[in-house]
Amino acid sequence: MIVEIVTTGSELLLGQVINTNVAYMSARLNELGFDVVYQTTVGDNHDRMKAVLEHALSRADIVITSGGLGPTQGDITKEVSAEIFGRKLKIHAESKRRMDEHFAQRHVVWTENNLRQVTLPEGAEVFLNYNGIASGVVLENNGKYLINLPGPPSEMKDMFERSLKPFLQRKFGFKHVIVSKVLNTCGIGESLLETKIKDLILAQSNPTLALLIRPEGVIIRITAKASTHSEAEKMIEVVEAQVKARVGEYIYAVDDENMEEVVAKLLKDNCLTVACAESCTGGMLASRLTSISGSSMYIKGSIVTYSNEAKMKFLDVDKEILDTKGAVSPEVAKQMAEGVRKVVGSDIGVGITGIAGPTGGTDKKPVGLVYIAVAGKDNIVVKENIFSGDRARVRYRSTQQALEMIRQYIKNK
Repeated sequence: MIVEIVTTGSELLLGQVINTNVAYMSARLNELGFDVVYQTTVGDNHDRMKAVLEHALSRADIVITSGGLGPTQGDITKEVSAEIFGRKLKIHAESKRRMDEHFAQRHVVWTENNLRQVTLPEGAEVFLNYNGIASGVVLENNGKYLINLPGPPSEMKDMFERSLKPFLQRKFGFKHVIVSKVLNTCGIGESLLETKIKDLILAQSNPTLALLIRPEGVIIRITAKASTHSEAEKMIEVVEAQVKARVGEYIYAVDDENMEEVVAKLLKDNCLTVACAESCTGGMLASRLTSISGSSMYIKGSIVTYSNEAKMKFLDVDKEILDTKGAVSPEVAKQMAEGVRKVVGSDIGVGITGIAGPTGGTDKKPVGLVYIAVAGKDNIVVKENIFSGDRARVRYRSTQQALEMIRQYIKNK
């Protein structure tokens, strides 16, 4: 079944609201085996919305909208949908009863325009809203389905799982499923990664292979279509093994697991502690490490030493090295890592110093130059990095690389 998702609302086109609904629905529908072939966004204009929905119905079996079911004059999705299917609108008794109850519990009197939220097309299948007021509806004509879901993400997601998913199962069954697995990489660029697995990408059919760039690194997405979830997983395992044989050293996690979770587990499993000395990242590395519950087991402390004076005072960085090599240098990164390890008393010390930009760069030391050092009791590793992007991206990628160096340090240890 071909599906088109139509999200409505001028705020989406103006960039005032991030369209998370389309990502959620696309992912869930693909998991259920439906082919989401088109995604469209249209503003709160009657003629344009009608044209978009009619075009969607001409090329898709199921059109699912989100947004435009509220109480204001700009909420017109339901009215336009009813017009396309030639249905009159009338108050839906159960939706009205639930609205009365909703306002009574909050000791609020509803206004006349709230009735728009419970006025639904005649003959529609109704999805009650358990997180709000506006009910969802399903309209059908000649095998074409137009489904209206609310716009607020909490309402849309609950209605999708509670009502739409069972409806789709009842009407169409789930003849196959689409399952994806994501391999997260660090320390390798998109071009080199593709070169290493290019023959696997060219030979793909089912499962498919795709490379996608994310702020934390390049991800490898393996997607399989099968009659059952377990069958799809087995198909993925074959390709995953082939990929790992080529680039396994760069893969640090699968699916939603992030780098800080991976490093936290390694630190805890190996009974190791870490301390951070940060300059250009301003505490971001420590923030990522402490974002996980139980982080007191492995992080001993953090020092942000932005100035040269702070580096000397708190980390015992040598003044002569600062004067001759500069704050952004491998020597200073090493002394920061060693200094914080000794001062705080941790097993591992991490030092980060660099130029995040957009100012401060020179021909010899450009914006994006970052030195990262990881020091242990017996050895120290330092790496020079040139990160592209704006200030936020340089800082984030610096912490990602630092976490990867901690991961590699523990693995090699």
